[in-house]
Amino acid sequence: MIAPARIAAYDALLAVETGRADLPHALARSRDSLPDERDRALAGEIATGTLRWQAAFDHIIASFSSRPLAKFDCEVLVIARLTMFQLLHLDRVPASAAVNDAVSLTRKAGKKSAAPLMNALLRRVSRERRRLSLPPRPDSPDDRDAALDYLAITLSHPRWLVARWLDRYGFEAAEAWARFNNAAAALTLRANRLKTTRDELAEGLRGAGVETIPTPLAPDGLIVQHGNPLRSSLAGSGAFAIQEEASQLVTLMTQVRPGEVVLDACASPGGKTTAMAADMNDTGLIVASDVRDRRIDLLRQTVGASGATNIRIVQADASRPLPFGAVFDCVLLDAPCSGLGTLRRDPDLKWRRREADFPALQTLQRAMLREAAAVLKPGGRLVYSTCSSEPEENETVVREFSAESGWRVVRPGRLPATVAMLINEEQFLRTYPFRDGVEAFFAAVLKRG
Repeated sequence: MIAPARIAAYDALLAVETGRADLPHALARSRDSLPDERDRALAGEIATGTLRWQAAFDHIIASFSSRPLAKFDCEVLVIARLTMFQLLHLDRVPASAAVNDAVSLTRKAGKKSAAPLMNALLRRVSRERRRLSLPPRPDSPDDRDAALDYLAITLSHPRWLVARWLDRYGFEAAEAWARFNNAAAALTLRANRLKTTRDELAEGLRGAGVETIPTPLAPDGLIVQHGNPLRSSLAGSGAFAIQEEASQLVTLMTQVRPGEVVLDACASPGGKTTAMAADMNDTGLIVASDVRDRRIDLLRQTVGASGATNIRIVQADASRPLPFGAVFDCVLLDAPCSGLGTLRRDPDLKWRRREADFPALQTLQRAMLREAAAVLKPGGRLVYSTCSSEPEENETVVREFSAESGWRVVRPGRLPATVAMLINEEQFLRTYPFRDGVEAFFAAVLKRG
C-alpha cells in the first residue's frame, strides 16, 4: 500500500506542475483526505521540499537516465522528484520503501511502462547519494559560469534570477540567499495587541506547550521553536495572527495613529490590516479592500478573528478608480507582485515566474499607485510595498511614479531602532535574507510635493 502522505504530495505537485493550482491551494486540497496530522505534515514537507530542490533533482534525473527531461511524462517526473527528496533529504523512511512506493505510484498513475526505469533510476540515486554529479562550489567566485551552475543547479534556483543576485550583491550574498530559500521556514506569529502583548502571548503559548522566541526585528513577533500554536487553546482566541516578520515591518512604515482614516488597498489576507487596527487602538476607520471573492472571504475571517471593530471591508479593484473621495490620511498599497522575495515559503514561484513577467507587473503597480494617490487627503501618506526582491517592481516603480506625479519619498519617523536601521539612503525599507535573516520585502512612504 502506498503511503497516504506520498499520494497527497504527488497530487499537490502534479497540480502545480500542470498549472492547475499554486502550492498552497494544491496542498490544501490534497491534504483534506488525510485525517492523521502526521501524514498532513509529511505531505507538506515532501511537496515543499521537492519544489525547493527541483533543479538539482532534474539535473540528476537527466544525468542518470541519459534522457532529456522533455521526454518524461509529467507524472513520471513528479514521482521521481518527490522520491528523490525522500531519499536525499529525509532519513525516517527506508530507501527501499520509498523506491517501492514510487514504482507502485508510477503504475497507479497509468505509466506502467515507466516502472522499470523508475526503479533503476531511484535505486541508483540511493546507491550513489554521497557522490552525485552536481556542480561543486566554485574555487573562485570570479568564475561566473561555475558560480551560476552551482547556484542554479546545486542550490536549485532559476539561473536568470541568481544571475541577477550575483551581479548585484556578489557570490557570498547570492549563495546565502539561495540557502535561506532552501531552508524550512519557521512559523512566525504577531501578537494582536488589541487582546494581548507579545510577552503575555509567549507565556500563554508556553503554558499550552508551545515554545517561542521574540523576532529580532519586529516588535510584536514571535518565532515558534516547538509545538503547534494552531492546535493550542489560543488558536481561536484572536490573540495572534500568522504573519512573516518582514511583512510585520511593512505595517510599521504606515505610521498610522488613533483616529485616522486609512485605506488598505490590497488587504487580503488581512495581517497588515489588523496590525494597523492595533496601532490605532481600534479607533478611527480602516477601509480594507480587495478584488476577488475568495480573498474577500479570507479577509473577513482574519478581521473577525482579530476582534477589531474599526475595519470596514469593501470589494474594489485598486487598479481602477476607487469608490472613495480624497478622504484618507494614509493609504497602504501592498501591491500584487512577483512574490520573488518569499521563495522560502512559496518555492513553486521559483519555477512559475519569468523575467518577462516584470513589464506587466510594473504597469499594474503604477496604475494602482495613481489610483491610491487620488484618494488621499492633502498631506496624506502613501505607502507602497511588495514582497519582491527585484528592483523593477520596487525602486523603479517608485521613481517612475515620483517623476510623473511629483510625489516624493520621505523617511518615516517613530520607527523602532531595529526597523530604522533597515532604511537605506534613498529612504526605502529593504530587507535581505543574506543580511537580515528574513524574507525580501520593500516599502516606501511617499507624500505629495
